[in-house]
Amino acid sequence: MELHEALTQISEIRQQLARSEIYRGYRSLTTSVSGLLAILGAVLQPLFVASPDSELGRYLIFWIGIAAISAIVVGSEVWWRTRRTDSEALRQMTWLAVEQLSPSLVVGALLTLCIFQAAPEVSWMFPGLWALIFSLGVFASHRLLPPASLWVALYYASCGLGCLYWGQGANALSPWQMGISFGGGQLMSAAILFWTLERAQSRCALTEIP
Repeated sequence: MELHEALTQISEIRQQLARSEIYRGYRSLTTSVSGLLAILGAVLQPLFVASPDSELGRYLIFWIGIAAISAIVVGSEVWWRTRRTDSEALRQMTWLAVEQLSPSLVVGALLTLCIFQAAPEVSWMFPGLWALIFSLGVFASHRLLPPASLWVALYYASCGLGCLYWGQGANALSPWQMGISFGGGQLMSAAILFWTLERAQSRCALTEIP
């Protein structure tokens, strides 16, 4: 019994340490790729979805496809690093990161389905709602990320509110609502990851070289 309690306490201590450290599984390169994909999507949307209002299903397939590619790119990097490491702490932090971000992604997917099926007349709200929901995911994850990631969450929230305020009428489902929100947000995230984590790691590695 005492051994079991000791092991339980050790596991709890590891989880607490994981929550207090910065997660280093996200990388600037793959994060910037996801941002560039959003910008590319904004450029290509008029070619593939000429009239989003009358082609709502096609609009959703287009942007969900881009989001899926981005998730695969970022997720593959995280999975590869987790598989390579011998650090149990990093594995636990990876699960914490997934747990903190996943609810916002699931809610966003379900909300999209509900609006598409039951209230397509308010589909112009999609870009704003997606940005706001993703901002909540970033807010939930910020304790595992560099402190400057709070600015990313605020950026997504501001973009979401801006899309809801100005995104009606002629601006409904404009491609640059997605390009500016998610392209800009992911590129900002990539810059923060590079300057606060990867650049510092590179400097430490250089100073250790005899």
